[in-house]
Amino acid sequence: MRAIERVTSEQETRHMGELRFAVEASLPFESLIGGVSARQRAIELFGRLRVWDTEHNSGVLVYVLLADRDVEIVADRGIHARVGPAGWEAICSQMERAFARREFEQGTVLGLQAISDLLAKHFPASGANPDELSNKPVIVQDSGF
Repeated sequence: MRAIERVTSEQETRHMGELRFAVEASLPFESLIGGVSARQRAIELFGRLRVWDTEHNSGVLVYVLLADRDVEIVADRGIHARVGPAGWEAICSQMERAFARREFEQGTVLGLQAISDLLAKHFPASGANPDELSNKPVIVQDSGF
């Protein structure tokens, strides 16, 4: 988790975007019986973690649901409009392949770097670059953090 926080901090110096990383062992019982998908849960956490609340609408959440071996990326409208679903899905697939090989840290680092490459292309660092969101990964436990 420290490596993810370090890489997040390092990568954010390259662009005006904000990265958040959240991992959850399994969906809460209420979500399971309610038929909530990993994607829906990621969107919920995107809001709860306020990833949408950045100056340039360039926040990106990487959500890992361990039980389903699923990676979801939810991006704010500013960066999503420039990258699109296919771009995010390619990064998710890359991370999932690394995780399947049990290369969790390497897969996460490569994913964060790939997202940062896109953010640096569309929102390059310039002038003041405040850190708007925490770089510390979130371990989601039930409905709380």
